[in-house]
Amino acid sequence: MQTLEIAPQELDLKRLHHALTADKQAIYSLLEQPSPDLLRVLLRNPALDEHHLLTLLKQRGLTSALFEIIQHYLDEAGNSYQLAKALARHPETPPQIALGLLPRLYLFDLAELSRHPQATPDQRMAAERLIIQRLPTQPLGNKLALARQGTAAIVEALLKEGLPQVVAVCLDNPRLKEGALHQFLSSGAASAETISQVARHAHWQHRPNLRLAILKHPRTPLIWYTLWLPRLKRGVVKELGHSPRLTTQQRACIKQYLGEH
Repeated sequence: MQTLEIAPQELDLKRLHHALTADKQAIYSLLEQPSPDLLRVLLRNPALDEHHLLTLLKQRGLTSALFEIIQHYLDEAGNSYQLAKALARHPETPPQIALGLLPRLYLFDLAELSRHPQATPDQRMAAERLIIQRLPTQPLGNKLALARQGTAAIVEALLKEGLPQVVAVCLDNPRLKEGALHQFLSSGAASAETISQVARHAHWQHRPNLRLAILKHPRTPLIWYTLWLPRLKRGVVKELGHSPRLTTQQRACIKQYLGEH
């Protein structure tokens, strides 16, 4: 008896027809091997919901067309935050789609994305930029959380605000770079309180470049001259005395020290 063969096109049509009527569980099976045509049909199936698409976005190797269809669904079907977040975070999402979705994300989802090892460099940098743009309007609690968890760029931006409570937390962040801290200590954002926080900090107080930056700042309390000048070479102290930013009291402290030796 001769077996009738079914053409591939016929199989595709049957599969697409099945996609229109499949129940929730069957939709998950269909999405294991998705195609743009199949997904377009599935989106017309009333049994499909965002959980199916969230499962789809856990896959790798999806085509650009699939991402574009999901974005269109997201724009048309309403504001599904979880779907927008998953689409923005997927490492294979086309840049124009991912970067366009980032402004929709909440602050700490952006913070997580900025640290996520599977995110692309463009995604991480864009997330950092959005966080930094939002910093001025954030409550203190959010700034403290970001100071603890933020990337180097975010911590640097927080330092520039100069809030003592935030600076204290930034100093414990392992991502903080010495160069960023040196820039802060050379700026007008540093206060006597925040300068002393750095000077007392176990991890930062022994860095020679940071010590010199502290001793050159006009807001540095005199106690640090008393404690640190004896540990410096005489030539370094003389050069320090010529710094144009020093106050009269700071210069007097240096002259007094040099006069004793």
